Amino acid sequence: MTWPAIKAAAAENRVCIVPVATIEDHGEHLPVDTDLLLCTSVCEAAAARIPDRALLVPAINHGFSPHHMDFPGPISIAADTFIAYGVDVVRSLVEHGFQRVLIVNGHGSNSPFVDIMARLVVVETGALVAAVNYWSAPHVRDVAERLRESDPIGGMNHACEFETSLYLALRPELVDMSRAVRELSHRPSANYWTDLIAGDGPLVMMEPWSALSRTGVMGDPTKASTEKGRVLLDAAAEGLVELIEELRARPLPQRVNHH
Repeated sequence: MTWPAIKAAAAENRVCIVPVATIEDHGEHLPVDTDLLLCTSVCEAAAARIPDRALLVPAINHGFSPHHMDFPGPISIAADTFIAYGVDVVRSLVEHGFQRVLIVNGHGSNSPFVDIMARLVVVETGALVAAVNYWSAPHVRDVAERLRESDPIGGMNHACEFETSLYLALRPELVDMSRAVRELSHRPSANYWTDLIAGDGPLVMMEPWSALSRTGVMGDPTKASTEKGRVLLDAAAEGLVELIEELRARPLPQRVNHH
């Protein structure tokens, strides 16, 4: 887009979509760009459905992954650098006239930071900025549970049935299913468990990934299929569209100083 086209888009009350992901190991069967490809593709599919109401921003490629650094490939950005970078990106969009921004996250350990990015820009600028993990978008978890063949806790976690199915639907030539293995070694306990779709337990923690998984997998990618991936991609795109429409309809916050 040219700058006049971007100026016009801001005047049309479009919602900016900012994908945020990371580069990190995803087992021996998936490339290290898994989070980035999946998140960006879901955002592209959503924006394509409502091109007059959304504007897709190039992705923030790198995120917070220090716990994955025992595997070759991950690129990890320090928490303060990552937050500052994201805030600068969204602040720039607001300065150009966009008043509504949806940060779409594709990497679990980015979640608290994209939440902070959104909160900081709202307080600083008065714009309406929200964040969401794409797998938590409306209806995605319901669809995934209907498709699930892996274990109910941990089976859809990392390089798993969920992520592998999406990658198969997008770039099947880059997936080596002969190297896909089932690993459920995250040691759930009374208050700690983790699953992208079933959700997490009340105890939040992240141990070094090499202490949890031999190959980098957490879940059961052997249950993945292209057909599941297509259904999941459609559900995620529709979920983001619903969120975008909700943001467009929501009034901008009006601050009141009570001092």
